[in-house]
Amino acid sequence: MITVKGLRFCYSDTEEEVSREVLRGIDLEIEEGAFVAVLGHNGSGKSTLAKHFNAILTPTAGTVTVDGMDTADPELLYDIRGEVGMVFQNPDNQMVATIVEEDVAFAPENLGIAPKEIRERVEQSLEAVHMTAFKQHAPHMLSGGQKQRVAIAGILAMRPKVLVLDEATAMLDPVGRREVMETIRRLHREEKLTVVLITHYMDEAVQADRVVVMDDGKIVMDAPPEKVFTRVEEMKALGLDTPQATELAHRLGKAGAELSGEILTPGACVEAILDLKKKTGERI
Repeated sequence: MITVKGLRFCYSDTEEEVSREVLRGIDLEIEEGAFVAVLGHNGSGKSTLAKHFNAILTPTAGTVTVDGMDTADPELLYDIRGEVGMVFQNPDNQMVATIVEEDVAFAPENLGIAPKEIRERVEQSLEAVHMTAFKQHAPHMLSGGQKQRVAIAGILAMRPKVLVLDEATAMLDPVGRREVMETIRRLHREEKLTVVLITHYMDEAVQADRVVVMDDGKIVMDAPPEKVFTRVEEMKALGLDTPQATELAHRLGKAGAELSGEILTPGACVEAILDLKKKTGERI
């Protein structure tokens, strides 16, 4: 669905006549139907990479193609953005109307979709994010999580194949984060959407099928979450955390209580501790 080859990108400062290279030769393939989380500390280039997926930014060198379309071709811009929808950090910045259903209808209206089909898309999109009951509400009266779900509905109304979330839960409280992540998982599972999740929350990243870790504009890890997060010392060296259960298992291992398996969740950690207790016969 998305192919990145030799991607380099520089931000230019025209006043200083200097350029700063942010992406340094990225190679990446994201298959249709995948759920990929992208991690990295601030300044690693993960958000810059995300903005290349729907041609908000275009390569300084190398190529990015979406479903075979080159993002550097200006004639393909609308087709690309119709296939790759983006949701950003601040839901308030994405609201353009005073009524929820009007906000969701905004993008398809600008695409010239027939009114009857727009109404159908709005209903289906709000239903997909469980916000139908709020379609006549004013967006500013919603919670942060609800606003972000409306923003996702607005993207879904465009019928994209790929949903890119650029730290879309960063400004939400734990309840709002949970609401949005439940929505994302359901859309990936039921609607077969390809999902790219840019995040700094490890508990969100473990829900993906694949984790890409960036550092200094390069990809340094690309594997299933259980393979990435169990490299605890390497993640720490990159300035990144690991899930709490993984960190606990790692510390227990260093203390001599080696737990079996690749532990990502509290449940898996408890099972591993009980299994160790059975094997050793010791109290833990």
